[in-house]
Amino acid sequence: MTAPRTALVTGANQGLGFALAEGLAARLGPRDRVLLTGRDPGRVAEAAARVDQAPTTRSQVIGRVLDVTDAGAVAALAAELGAVDLVLSNAVARLVPDEPQAQQAEEFIAVANDGTHAVLRSFGPVLRPGGRLLVVASSLGTLGHLDPALHPLFDGVSLDQVEQAVQSWRAALRAGTAEELGWPRWINVPSKVAQVAAVRAVAAERRDRDLAEGTLVASVCPGMVDTRASRPWFTDYSQAQTPQQAARAVLDLALAERVDPATHGELVRFGRVVPWRSGSPLTSSSIREFAQ
Repeated sequence: MTAPRTALVTGANQGLGFALAEGLAARLGPRDRVLLTGRDPGRVAEAAARVDQAPTTRSQVIGRVLDVTDAGAVAALAAELGAVDLVLSNAVARLVPDEPQAQQAEEFIAVANDGTHAVLRSFGPVLRPGGRLLVVASSLGTLGHLDPALHPLFDGVSLDQVEQAVQSWRAALRAGTAEELGWPRWINVPSKVAQVAAVRAVAAERRDRDLAEGTLVASVCPGMVDTRASRPWFTDYSQAQTPQQAARAVLDLALAERVDPATHGELVRFGRVVPWRSGSPLTSSSIREFAQ
Protein backbone atom coordinates (compact mmCIF):
# COMPACT_ATOMS: atom_id res chain seq x y z
CA MET A 1 0.00 0.00 0.00
CA THR A 2 1.30 3.45 -0.91
CA ALA A 3 2.13 5.59 2.13
CA PRO A 4 -0.04 8.70 2.65
CA ARG A 5 1.41 11.81 1.04
CA THR A 6 1.62 15.36 2.38
CA ALA A 7 1.43 18.32 0.00
CA LEU A 8 1.96 21.99 0.84
CA VAL A 9 0.97 25.03 -1.24
CA THR A 10 1.99 28.55 -0.24
CA GLY A 11 0.03 31.61 -1.31
CA ALA A 12 -3.04 29.41 -1.80
CA ASN A 13 -5.86 31.75 -0.75
CA GLN A 14 -6.70 32.73 -4.31
CA GLY A 15 -5.61 32.69 -7.93
CA LEU A 16 -3.08 30.15 -9.09
CA GLY A 17 -2.23 29.00 -5.57
CA PHE A 18 -5.87 28.17 -4.88
CA ALA A 19 -6.09 26.29 -8.19
CA LEU A 20 -2.95 24.31 -7.33
CA ALA A 21 -4.37 23.29 -3.94
CA GLU A 22 -7.69 22.46 -5.55
CA GLY A 23 -6.00 20.37 -8.23
CA LEU A 24 -3.87 18.48 -5.73
CA ALA A 25 -6.93 17.72 -3.61
CA ALA A 26 -8.63 16.27 -6.68
CA ARG A 27 -5.67 14.23 -7.90
CA LEU A 28 -4.25 12.87 -4.65
CA GLY A 29 -5.85 10.02 -2.71
CA PRO A 30 -8.18 9.83 0.33
CA ARG A 31 -5.29 9.09 2.69
CA ASP A 32 -3.27 12.07 1.45
CA ARG A 33 -3.46 15.59 2.83
CA VAL A 34 -3.12 19.02 1.21
CA LEU A 35 -2.04 21.97 3.35
CA LEU A 36 -3.48 25.16 1.89
CA THR A 37 -1.54 28.07 3.36
CA GLY A 38 -1.67 31.85 3.36
CA ARG A 39 -1.19 34.85 5.64
CA ASP A 40 -4.78 35.81 6.40
CA PRO A 41 -6.58 33.42 8.78
CA GLY A 42 -10.05 34.23 7.46
CA ARG A 43 -9.09 33.79 3.82
CA VAL A 44 -7.21 30.60 4.57
CA ALA A 45 -10.21 29.11 6.35
CA GLU A 46 -12.59 30.16 3.58
CA ALA A 47 -10.35 28.84 0.80
CA ALA A 48 -9.75 25.53 2.58
CA ALA A 49 -13.49 25.08 3.11
CA ARG A 50 -14.18 25.74 -0.58
CA VAL A 51 -11.66 23.13 -1.66
CA ASP A 52 -12.81 20.65 0.96
CA GLN A 53 -16.43 20.96 -0.20
CA ALA A 54 -15.66 20.75 -3.93
CA PRO A 55 -17.20 17.66 -5.58
CA THR A 56 -13.86 16.69 -7.14
CA THR A 57 -11.93 16.69 -3.85
CA ARG A 58 -10.60 13.30 -2.79
CA SER A 59 -7.91 14.09 -0.22
CA GLN A 60 -7.88 15.77 3.17
CA VAL A 61 -7.65 19.57 2.99
CA ILE A 62 -6.12 21.50 5.88
CA GLY A 63 -5.94 25.28 6.09
CA ARG A 64 -2.82 26.61 7.81
CA VAL A 65 -1.75 30.19 8.39
CA LEU A 66 1.79 30.68 7.09
CA ASP A 67 3.61 33.93 6.40
CA VAL A 68 6.54 32.94 4.19
CA THR A 69 8.35 36.17 5.08
CA ASP A 70 8.69 34.77 8.61
CA ALA A 71 11.56 32.29 8.19
CA GLY A 72 11.04 31.05 11.73
CA ALA A 73 7.41 30.18 11.03
CA VAL A 74 8.38 28.36 7.83
CA ALA A 75 11.05 26.38 9.70
CA ALA A 76 8.60 25.56 12.50
CA LEU A 77 6.01 24.18 10.08
CA ALA A 78 8.63 22.08 8.31
CA ALA A 79 9.77 20.68 11.66
CA GLU A 80 6.18 19.98 12.69
CA LEU A 81 5.41 18.08 9.48
CA GLY A 82 8.70 16.21 9.62
CA ALA A 83 8.49 15.05 6.01
CA VAL A 84 6.64 16.26 2.92
CA ASP A 85 6.12 14.84 -0.55
CA LEU A 86 5.02 17.88 -2.55
CA VAL A 87 5.88 21.54 -1.97
CA LEU A 88 4.53 24.19 -4.35
CA SER A 89 6.01 27.57 -3.42
CA ASN A 90 3.66 30.09 -4.98
CA ALA A 91 3.37 33.06 -2.58
CA VAL A 92 3.79 36.46 -4.20
CA ALA A 93 2.90 40.06 -3.32
CA ARG A 94 0.83 42.10 -5.73
CA LEU A 95 2.39 44.80 -7.93
CA VAL A 96 0.35 47.65 -9.37
CA PRO A 97 1.38 49.87 -12.32
CA ASP A 98 0.14 53.16 -10.85
CA GLU A 99 2.65 53.26 -7.98
CA PRO A 100 6.45 53.60 -8.30
CA GLN A 101 8.11 50.22 -8.44
CA ALA A 102 10.67 51.13 -5.79
CA GLN A 103 7.88 51.94 -3.31
CA GLN A 104 6.47 48.43 -3.72
CA ALA A 105 9.82 46.65 -3.58
CA GLU A 106 10.11 45.84 0.12
CA GLU A 107 7.00 43.70 0.44
CA PHE A 108 7.40 42.20 -3.01
CA ILE A 109 10.99 41.07 -2.39
CA ALA A 110 10.16 39.87 1.12
CA VAL A 111 7.44 37.55 -0.17
CA ALA A 112 8.84 36.45 -3.52
CA ASN A 113 12.52 36.15 -2.61
CA ASP A 114 12.90 35.91 1.16
CA GLY A 115 9.89 33.58 1.15
CA THR A 116 11.37 31.39 -1.58
CA HIS A 117 14.67 31.17 0.30
CA ALA A 118 12.88 30.19 3.51
CA VAL A 119 10.90 27.45 1.76
CA LEU A 120 14.00 26.07 0.05
CA ARG A 121 16.03 26.09 3.26
CA SER A 122 13.34 24.55 5.48
CA PHE A 123 11.44 22.20 3.19
CA GLY A 124 14.30 21.01 1.01
CA PRO A 125 15.79 18.95 3.86
CA VAL A 126 12.43 17.34 4.76
CA LEU A 127 11.43 16.48 1.20
CA ARG A 128 10.90 12.72 1.02
CA PRO A 129 12.75 10.66 -1.64
CA GLY A 130 10.69 10.85 -4.81
CA GLY A 131 9.21 14.17 -3.73
CA ARG A 132 8.76 17.41 -5.64
CA LEU A 133 9.69 20.95 -4.64
CA LEU A 134 8.57 23.46 -7.25
CA VAL A 135 8.90 27.25 -7.08
CA VAL A 136 6.43 29.18 -9.24
CA ALA A 137 8.47 31.80 -11.09
CA SER A 138 8.25 33.25 -14.61
CA SER A 139 9.93 33.22 -17.99
CA LEU A 140 11.25 36.63 -16.89
CA GLY A 141 13.49 34.66 -14.54
CA THR A 142 16.14 33.82 -17.13
CA LEU A 143 19.56 35.37 -16.77
CA GLY A 144 19.44 37.13 -20.14
CA HIS A 145 16.83 39.56 -18.88
CA LEU A 146 19.46 41.23 -16.69
CA ASP A 147 22.28 43.54 -17.67
CA PRO A 148 25.31 41.28 -18.38
CA ALA A 149 27.26 43.08 -15.64
CA LEU A 150 24.86 41.56 -13.09
CA HIS A 151 25.08 37.98 -14.38
CA PRO A 152 27.93 36.89 -12.05
CA LEU A 153 25.71 37.65 -9.05
CA PHE A 154 23.34 34.83 -10.00
CA ASP A 155 25.17 32.42 -12.27
CA GLY A 156 26.73 29.31 -10.75
CA VAL A 157 26.45 30.63 -7.21
CA SER A 158 25.26 29.25 -3.86
CA LEU A 159 21.97 30.08 -2.14
CA ASP A 160 23.90 32.25 0.32
CA GLN A 161 25.31 34.22 -2.61
CA VAL A 162 21.87 34.62 -4.18
CA GLU A 163 20.62 36.01 -0.87
CA GLN A 164 23.57 38.41 -0.75
CA ALA A 165 22.78 39.59 -4.30
CA VAL A 166 19.14 40.18 -3.36
CA GLN A 167 20.23 42.19 -0.32
CA SER A 168 22.60 44.25 -2.47
CA TRP A 169 19.77 45.01 -4.91
CA ARG A 170 17.42 45.84 -2.05
CA ALA A 171 19.97 48.26 -0.59
CA ALA A 172 20.39 49.94 -3.96
CA LEU A 173 16.61 50.38 -4.25
CA ARG A 174 16.51 51.99 -0.83
CA ALA A 175 19.39 54.29 -1.76
CA GLY A 176 17.87 55.20 -5.12
CA THR A 177 20.94 53.92 -7.00
CA ALA A 178 19.55 50.69 -8.45
CA GLU A 179 19.18 51.90 -12.05
CA GLU A 180 22.64 53.46 -11.99
CA LEU A 181 24.01 50.03 -11.09
CA GLY A 182 22.20 48.36 -13.99
CA TRP A 183 19.17 46.93 -12.16
CA PRO A 184 15.95 47.03 -14.21
CA ARG A 185 13.31 49.50 -13.14
CA TRP A 186 10.69 46.74 -13.20
CA ILE A 187 11.37 44.87 -9.97
CA ASN A 188 9.68 41.68 -11.15
CA VAL A 189 12.67 40.95 -13.41
CA PRO A 190 15.53 40.67 -10.86
CA SER A 191 13.11 39.12 -8.39
CA LYS A 192 12.24 36.29 -10.78
CA VAL A 193 15.87 35.82 -11.84
CA ALA A 194 16.80 35.53 -8.17
CA GLN A 195 14.05 32.97 -7.59
CA VAL A 196 15.27 30.78 -10.43
CA ALA A 197 18.89 31.24 -9.35
CA ALA A 198 18.00 30.17 -5.81
CA VAL A 199 16.36 26.99 -7.10
CA ARG A 200 19.33 26.28 -9.33
CA ALA A 201 21.72 26.72 -6.39
CA VAL A 202 19.83 24.32 -4.12
CA ALA A 203 19.24 21.78 -6.89
CA ALA A 204 22.90 21.73 -7.91
CA GLU A 205 23.97 20.71 -4.41
CA ARG A 206 21.57 17.77 -4.27
CA ARG A 207 21.33 16.73 -7.91
CA ASP A 208 23.00 13.32 -7.76
CA ARG A 209 21.01 12.15 -4.75
CA ASP A 210 17.75 13.56 -6.11
CA LEU A 211 18.08 11.86 -9.47
CA ALA A 212 18.97 8.56 -7.81
CA GLU A 213 15.83 8.82 -5.67
CA GLY A 214 13.47 10.23 -8.30
CA THR A 215 13.20 13.62 -6.58
CA LEU A 216 12.65 16.88 -8.43
CA VAL A 217 13.60 20.41 -7.39
CA ALA A 218 12.79 22.96 -10.08
CA SER A 219 11.15 26.30 -10.86
CA VAL A 220 8.09 26.56 -13.08
CA CYS A 221 6.57 29.17 -15.35
CA PRO A 222 2.77 28.77 -15.54
CA GLY A 223 2.38 31.13 -18.50
CA MET A 224 0.00 34.08 -18.67
CA VAL A 225 -2.74 33.71 -16.07
CA ASP A 226 -5.85 35.85 -15.64
CA THR A 227 -5.81 36.79 -11.95
CA ARG A 228 -6.49 39.87 -9.84
CA ALA A 229 -2.74 40.45 -9.60
CA SER A 230 -2.14 40.29 -13.35
CA ARG A 231 -5.20 42.27 -14.49
CA PRO A 232 -3.63 45.75 -14.13
CA TRP A 233 -0.73 44.78 -16.40
CA PHE A 234 -2.50 43.46 -19.48
CA THR A 235 -4.91 44.85 -22.05
CA ASP A 236 -5.40 41.70 -24.13
CA TYR A 237 -6.56 38.61 -22.27
CA SER A 238 -7.43 36.54 -25.30
CA GLN A 239 -4.42 34.26 -24.71
CA ALA A 240 -4.63 34.19 -20.92
CA GLN A 241 -5.37 31.02 -18.99
CA THR A 242 -7.68 30.68 -16.06
CA PRO A 243 -5.87 29.72 -12.83
CA GLN A 244 -7.28 26.20 -13.18
CA GLN A 245 -5.92 25.89 -16.71
CA ALA A 246 -2.51 27.21 -15.68
CA ALA A 247 -2.37 24.81 -12.74
CA ARG A 248 -2.60 21.73 -14.97
CA ALA A 249 0.93 21.84 -16.40
CA VAL A 250 2.41 22.60 -12.97
CA LEU A 251 0.52 19.69 -11.42
CA ASP A 252 1.45 17.39 -14.30
CA LEU A 253 5.10 18.10 -13.52
CA ALA A 254 4.59 17.74 -9.76
CA LEU A 255 2.73 14.45 -10.07
CA ALA A 256 4.67 12.87 -12.94
CA GLU A 257 5.64 9.30 -12.18
CA ARG A 258 9.21 9.80 -13.35
CA VAL A 259 11.61 12.74 -13.24
CA ASP A 260 13.20 13.88 -16.47
CA PRO A 261 16.82 14.64 -15.43
CA ALA A 262 16.85 17.55 -17.90
CA THR A 263 14.27 19.40 -15.79
CA HIS A 264 16.08 19.11 -12.46
CA GLY A 265 17.11 22.55 -11.23
CA GLU A 266 15.74 24.23 -14.33
CA LEU A 267 12.90 26.62 -15.16
CA VAL A 268 10.15 24.54 -16.76
CA ARG A 269 7.30 25.94 -18.85
CA PHE A 270 4.56 23.60 -20.10
CA GLY A 271 6.86 20.63 -19.64
CA ARG A 272 9.83 22.15 -21.48
CA VAL A 273 13.01 23.67 -20.08
CA VAL A 274 13.46 27.40 -20.59
CA PRO A 275 17.21 27.96 -21.17
CA TRP A 276 18.80 29.74 -18.21
CA ARG A 277 20.77 32.20 -20.32
CA SER A 278 17.96 33.07 -22.73
CA GLY A 279 16.22 36.44 -22.94
CA SER A 280 17.46 39.99 -23.33
CA PRO A 281 17.41 43.02 -20.99
CA LEU A 282 14.00 44.69 -20.85
CA THR A 283 13.56 48.44 -21.03
CA SER A 284 10.73 50.14 -19.19
CA SER A 285 9.00 50.86 -22.50
CA SER A 286 9.08 47.19 -23.52
CA ILE A 287 7.59 45.76 -20.31
CA ARG A 288 3.95 45.94 -21.35
CA GLU A 289 4.81 44.80 -24.86
CA PHE A 290 6.63 41.77 -23.44
CA ALA A 291 3.74 40.97 -21.10
CA GLN A 292 1.27 40.95 -23.96
